[in-house]
Amino acid sequence: MPETANSPGTRPTLRDVAQRAGVSAMTVTRVLRDDDRVSAATRERVLASVAELGYRPNTVARSLRLGRGSGLVGLVVTNLANPFYSRLALGVDSVVGAHGLKTVIGNTRQSVENERDLVADLVGRRVDGIVVVPAGADQRHLAQAAAQGVPVVCASRPPVGFAADQVLVDDHGGAVDATERLLALGHRAVGYLGPPASVHTSVERLRGYRETLAAAGVAVDERYVRQGPVDVAGAEEAAGELLALPDPPTALFCSNNRNTIGAFRAVRRAGRAVALAGFDDFELADMVGLPLSVQSYDSDELGREAGRLLLDRLRGAAAGAPAPRRVVLPTRALQYGEPGPAGPAGARR
Repeated sequence: MPETANSPGTRPTLRDVAQRAGVSAMTVTRVLRDDDRVSAATRERVLASVAELGYRPNTVARSLRLGRGSGLVGLVVTNLANPFYSRLALGVDSVVGAHGLKTVIGNTRQSVENERDLVADLVGRRVDGIVVVPAGADQRHLAQAAAQGVPVVCASRPPVGFAADQVLVDDHGGAVDATERLLALGHRAVGYLGPPASVHTSVERLRGYRETLAAAGVAVDERYVRQGPVDVAGAEEAAGELLALPDPPTALFCSNNRNTIGAFRAVRRAGRAVALAGFDDFELADMVGLPLSVQSYDSDELGREAGRLLLDRLRGAAAGAPAPRRVVLPTRALQYGEPGPAGPAGARR
């Protein structure tokens, strides 16, 4: 026996609604489009039938028929375990959601191959645009997406090898500020913890660290530089190695919140008085019980700005000025706990 619109597992169609209301399918379409040519009585009857049947328009199918997008925006990030990306996602979604678009999030786990697959899938699903935190320097797949008419906005890390709108943080300037604050406390043995060198933010923050030490006449001790940790456990291990050196650093500059938390755990375990400066604020930073300064910025605003850039492209507002735009958000220093001056060991260089 054939299933009806009310049978379990069957999705009611536009024709089912028309039949229930005793009108044509075109009349149902006009009601759903809020066409004022439909009488109030007919509108009421159609809407009652929609509610009774639980009808929902198939927006994806309709978009495909009309040659339009799906009403979806792809957001591709590298590490959903990092709270930074949840704030970024909220920022993007708050802007595009206000214009009727839905956000679909994909996690690459810092893999360019995963990113390539995700972007191809999103383009295949006809997303209206993509906001991406690139996982690496090989961004040919992003260039291909843009060439196929899917606007791409890069967040936190810039596009490489192709032109696209981008919104970044002042990574270099923030690192300079953080390192200067440690030097002002008298520290000269300053270590560095950061993600792999292939990551743009790590490159810029390490550059700020090196340049600031050099400007102060402090030689960079390469034993104190650790690049690679991408999570708290890795950062804790790397910081532990630094603190186990015969002449360990008296201060650590940690280039993201995962590295800062890992370093804090290592310092606690070692029971040493080590000054910490981090990049990215994080929840409960004021409760760690150690003097800590962090370079903070509005990660929600980073997402909102990326959403605005994407909407401008979708609305064609940037058509008169096709050159890609670059927005850089400033950082500000936050101090948790009272910083103390470096002891004699900190001034040994």
